[in-house]
Amino acid sequence: MSRLNFTVLLAASLLALAAHASDQVTPPQQRQALLITGATLHTVSGATIENGRMLVEGGRIRAIAAPGEALPAAASGPVTLLDLRGRHIYPGFIAANSAIGLVEVAAVRATVDTTEIGIINPNVRALVAVNADSELLPVARSNGVLAALAVPASSAFGSIAGTSALLQIDGWTWEDMALVPEVGLHVVLPTMRTNSDVLKGSLEPFKDEMRKLSAQRLQMIDQAFDAAAAYARARAAEPDKTPLDLRWEAMLSVVKGERTVFAHANEAAQIRHALGLAERHGLKLVIVGGADAARFAPVLKARGVAVVIGGVHNLPLRPDDAFDARYTLAAQLAQAGVAFCIAGEGGAFAAAAERNLPYQAATAIAYGLPRDEALKAITQYPAQILGVADQLGSLAPGLLASFIVTDGDPLETATQVERVFIQGREVDIGNRQKRLEQKYQQKASNIAR
Repeated sequence: MSRLNFTVLLAASLLALAAHASDQVTPPQQRQALLITGATLHTVSGATIENGRMLVEGGRIRAIAAPGEALPAAASGPVTLLDLRGRHIYPGFIAANSAIGLVEVAAVRATVDTTEIGIINPNVRALVAVNADSELLPVARSNGVLAALAVPASSAFGSIAGTSALLQIDGWTWEDMALVPEVGLHVVLPTMRTNSDVLKGSLEPFKDEMRKLSAQRLQMIDQAFDAAAAYARARAAEPDKTPLDLRWEAMLSVVKGERTVFAHANEAAQIRHALGLAERHGLKLVIVGGADAARFAPVLKARGVAVVIGGVHNLPLRPDDAFDARYTLAAQLAQAGVAFCIAGEGGAFAAAAERNLPYQAATAIAYGLPRDEALKAITQYPAQILGVADQLGSLAPGLLASFIVTDGDPLETATQVERVFIQGREVDIGNRQKRLEQKYQQKASNIAR
């Protein structure tokens, strides 16, 4: 085969792979009230109720009752009864740092839509790039992840990446999936670890250039906030005479303190710079990543800055850090009283592993985080940080009926998620991984015969 023909064939194969979409059908909105009985209800925000009852109506939790307590009647129409005796119900997990929906196969560039060209892109919206037919969505959903923050990524050496969107992991289109179309502005700070211990060998000659580039990017980010503040003042004073600029228009709610800035910062120097940036410009700040966040615990607590832990299953930043530095981070932040949640590390290559979110929390338990806190760290706490605690994160009247049914503790790998409900409608928990498992189990069985 000629090189040209081989190239054409390879390109066609990759395009075919990229074009493949999940064949699962989104169910219609809940039309009939649902009464669940017999299950253990893990409300997260309150007490655990054994043999509890939960009335779901109009996509929301209408009421919850313990044995002997009365439930209100359904507002209208018949009620479907569902006996889940011996099963456990938990609120759906929330992945607060993800590229799910923005990437399909990380190694195939045509399927990755996480990053916009340029450095200062506050007007970029992750939501409009979400692929509602992604095969990764059913995989995450089948293990209890029912909502995710789709986060735009940065170009190399940091940038203002754009705004994230909170998705429910089900829907025909990105409009259907959007719970909050624009959650916050994401600022990715460049690395500041340009010392000789990091830049060794062949990288050492580039040390000065990397320092200059990092300093330049930090200055550009700082100047962008200055420009946005000046634009806001001009628009307020003379709206008719101020030319419209989509970049600064997208930052108006940020400089007014109405929308959160998510600063992606792991290193101590990055976190220090993020805190300074927030102080100078009056920003509502959340740290994402936060590997060194425990070193700033008193300041973070005093300023009300939350931390989205960017992956528990990560290596320490430095060779002389404790081997369990990332494993114990959640426990340290909890002990210090810092608001936090547990998420994945984000980025294209981590999108396929969002299903492992409950096991990230489980590892934190093994290294000192109380079990109840670990469950809250992937349900109630991310909902609070993302500003949707009135919709998600626990089982309570008035919240969306997005929950999972399991045969045990979902933080245990042996536990199976048996059913999934999103806004009161039961959603298929099949996925590509399960289909492949069944396929090759059948193949092995046939060969054994």
